Amino acid sequence: MNAPTAEDLRPREGEELVFDTNPVLNERVTHYCPGCHHGIAHRLVSEVLNELGVAPRTILVAAVGCATFTYDYFNVDSVEAPHGRACAVATGVRRARPEAVVFTYQGDGDMAAIGTGESIHAANRGERITAVFVNNTVYGMTGGQMAPTTLLGQKTTTTVQGRNMGNEGGPIRFCELLAQLDGVAYAARCALDTVKHVREAKRALRKAFEVQIDGLGFGFVEFLSGCPTNWHMDPIAANKRIAEVMIPAFPLGVFKDRSKGGEAKDA
Repeated sequence: MNAPTAEDLRPREGEELVFDTNPVLNERVTHYCPGCHHGIAHRLVSEVLNELGVAPRTILVAAVGCATFTYDYFNVDSVEAPHGRACAVATGVRRARPEAVVFTYQGDGDMAAIGTGESIHAANRGERITAVFVNNTVYGMTGGQMAPTTLLGQKTTTTVQGRNMGNEGGPIRFCELLAQLDGVAYAARCALDTVKHVREAKRALRKAFEVQIDGLGFGFVEFLSGCPTNWHMDPIAANKRIAEVMIPAFPLGVFKDRSKGGEAKDA
């Protein structure tokens, strides 16, 4: 079957267009696994950049992981960073190009493990960047190893009996950790498992970009996401796991909001 043309996609007589793609997200075949939530996260980022009108001056910094090809999907300038170093690279980009809107797109292993130091210090300095943190509690691209956010009892290729508090410690709640830092202007945790949660995630993401644009400091938003492949379950079961297992362990909410018109809420 041939791909639909622009003419095919135009509303016909009696039809009303209620949703359309936007120019910030490239139309291409995805490399993500079925049921992966990266696609939803990409759509939210592209919509926010388009609605804020900042895409022409936006620079994406992506590192290693499932999102290593993120720059193929977004119609913005981009820089690929070494594993874990996205916040450090984004710091240099933002300081060299102060007029730009700069964001990182990182997984839990990338940002909260190998990149812990770079992430925390960029946030503590209040770098004017926005960090999009995709938390699926596992290393996805490299084979399903334990991540910093892996839950107690969760089986991975490196915790075959389940994560144990005595051996590996507990999961890092990165949003709460960053929210304590003076340089962080906005920190929120959202989920991508339901329509309601996706809508809330978009509002939080917009705030995370607005604090950067307004020069208030570091913006951070965490997305609780699924990894059906490495969780060894189908997409429906993965969504259920987010609701029943992940959200109780990683509470949703805004942990700091110093945006204009915000609640000035600290963790």
